Amino acid sequence: MLKQFLCVIGLLAALPGGALAQNASEIARVQAGQSCPGCNLFQADLSYLDLPHIDVSGSRLRQADLSLATMNHSNFSRANLTVSNLFGARFTGASFAYADLSQTTAAGAYFGGADFTGARLDGANLSGAELETARGLTQAQLNTACGDASTRLPTGLTIPSCR
Repeated sequence: MLKQFLCVIGLLAALPGGALAQNASEIARVQAGQSCPGCNLFQADLSYLDLPHIDVSGSRLRQADLSLATMNHSNFSRANLTVSNLFGARFTGASFAYADLSQTTAAGAYFGGADFTGARLDGANLSGAELETARGLTQAQLNTACGDASTRLPTGLTIPSCR
C-alpha cells in the first residue's frame, strides 16, 4: 500500500506546474509585483505587500498568506484561494469572479467595489469584512460563509454568525 501511495505522489509531483509543491520562481515574480496568471502560488507569502493591478487569475493560491496586503484592482478571477489568509487585506475594485475562497479567513478585509460574481465562499470567515459596495455577491453565497455584527454587506443581504 505504501509503495502505491509513493508512486501516486511521484506521478503528481511530475505533473506540469508541480501538483504538490509551490513554484518558488513564480512566487518571487508576484512578490516583485509582476503578474502571473495561471501560476502555482501554493502557500505563497504575499503578506504586507503592496501589489496593485496584479493579475493572478486562474492561479493556485491555496493556503497563501495575503494578510495585511494591499492588492487593489487585482485580478483573482477563477483563482483557487482555498484555506488562504486574507486577514486585514485591501482589495478595492479587485475581481474574485468565479474564484474559490472556500475556508478562507478574510476577517477585517476590505473589498470595496470588488467583484464576487460566481465566487465560492463555502466556510469563509468574513467577520468584520467590508463588503458593502461589493458586486455580484448573492445571498446564496453568503449562506455558506460566516461573519459577525461588524461585517458590512450590501443592502438586503445577511450572513450567518461564525461559531
